[in-house]
Amino acid sequence: MYQASRSDKQIVLDILVSAFGNYSEENQINLIVKQDKKRLQRMRILMEYMFEKAISFGDVYISDNNKATLLVNYSDRNRLTWNMIRLSVKLAFGCIGILNVIPVLKRQAIAKKHYPKEPHIQPMIIGVMDDIKGKGLGPRFMFEIKDHYKNNKLPVIIDTVSESNIKLYKRFGFKIIDKVETFSFPIYFLRLG
Repeated sequence: MYQASRSDKQIVLDILVSAFGNYSEENQINLIVKQDKKRLQRMRILMEYMFEKAISFGDVYISDNNKATLLVNYSDRNRLTWNMIRLSVKLAFGCIGILNVIPVLKRQAIAKKHYPKEPHIQPMIIGVMDDIKGKGLGPRFMFEIKDHYKNNKLPVIIDTVSESNIKLYKRFGFKIIDKVETFSFPIYFLRLG
């Protein structure tokens, strides 16, 4: 595993679009990304926004074989910048679409309510290239990441809608701290430790 830089942006976007491009069930990504013939292009805009947020205010990690990635945000580093404003506008018009704005804002309000006010680490998204899913790379990559953060003192909070992710996260020591059923899918909030 290595820590990515801005020059690794295309690798990260390719991994994330591959990892989530075929998801058809209702989930958080499909809530944000307008569902039309430009879905993969719109998803790339979302992943670019997340990459820029993580590279600016957190960390981005890539597996040694360039097939998995993790984007992490540190809540106490977030600030409003011109680049984030520009990317937010691009996200709103190029990815979300007018009809999805209210559900996305509702989703953000839920997240804000359930994440702690004190500084914390938020793994934003982890993705494994679609062509190697199910071959154990995701769990191996998460073990590397957990080892990397073993001396961390900040709480680690994550949210997911996937039952299989919950099982995986529990293997790494996460515990469910809340469940919200506002949408057609539940959102689980988990904390490490």
